[in-house]
Amino acid sequence: MTNLNELEELYLTRQSCRAFDRDKPVERELLERVCRLALLSPSACNAQPWKLYLVTGDKAKEAVKGLQDMGMNKFASDAPALVVITESKSNLTASVGARIKDNDFTHNDIGILTAHLVLAAEAAGLQSCILGWRNEKKICETLSLPKGTRIPEVVALGYAAQGYDIRPKKRKNEKETLVFIE
Repeated sequence: MTNLNELEELYLTRQSCRAFDRDKPVERELLERVCRLALLSPSACNAQPWKLYLVTGDKAKEAVKGLQDMGMNKFASDAPALVVITESKSNLTASVGARIKDNDFTHNDIGILTAHLVLAAEAAGLQSCILGWRNEKKICETLSLPKGTRIPEVVALGYAAQGYDIRPKKRKNEKETLVFIE
């Protein structure tokens, strides 16, 4: 079982990588294991409203073009793998709860899944970057996904380029972000 110190170390070292080693592919088995671990993440009413597409090789090089409109995410071209997370329908219980509470839990669930994914990748010795800038239509066309597929997250995965160092975490002061109520 992981202790809190090991978990803290994982949180302190995980960062968004913007320099992947383009010449070092990631073993398929390792990528699959990272994705399988992420799929263990919790979701409202166990709805699991997601599907992961693990994209490597030439398809990843092609799909990354849907992440680079207006000059964004240029570094992603060097990532050997992308995980495209699509939104699926929730189960009946989660859908009814969402209507009653006027809160679509799907986005929360996919955020939790994404956090699990990047932390599993870090634990496996891989680096990651969650790519917010994307052209869903272009990615869907490239990967032959059904028209109208929602892509709430894309994560680039790979090994960091030689010399890529961990930057110190810069966070707001805890007084601004942590409140105790007794």
